[in-house]
Amino acid sequence: MNMERKIPDFSGTWEMKSSENFEELLKALGVNVMLRMIAVKAASKPLVEITQDGETLSIKTSTTVRTTHITFTVGQEFNETTVDSRPCTSFPRWETDSKISCEQTLQKGEGPKTSWTREITNDGKLILTMRADDVICTRVYERQ
Repeated sequence: MNMERKIPDFSGTWEMKSSENFEELLKALGVNVMLRMIAVKAASKPLVEITQDGETLSIKTSTTVRTTHITFTVGQEFNETTVDSRPCTSFPRWETDSKISCEQTLQKGEGPKTSWTREITNDGKLILTMRADDVICTRVYERQ
């Protein structure tokens, strides 16, 4: 019996409504105070555009300072960079029916253990969490 699961729709243009612990996350990653100030200011109004084809997501995040772009398929490893721009290998998987969880492994060097999750809530919000060791940054987005 093939029970096909319903894949949540992450597609759309998302605007950040709240952010908690972003500066603390950067601090845990060892980002210096000047760069943290710039990053916090620049990342205060990120715009996230997501296109989705089944379990393949393409996520473009734009701030005043930089634009990042990742494309991945849930269940397949891919290369990206951590929040502080270190190359890593990421493995996204379904944690729940509406939540993707992704562990990151640095490609070289040492650093905090990092990961992220993206989840669509019942009321249609997108929740992004970014983790560095025990510090968790939570950002809430709404579709435009």
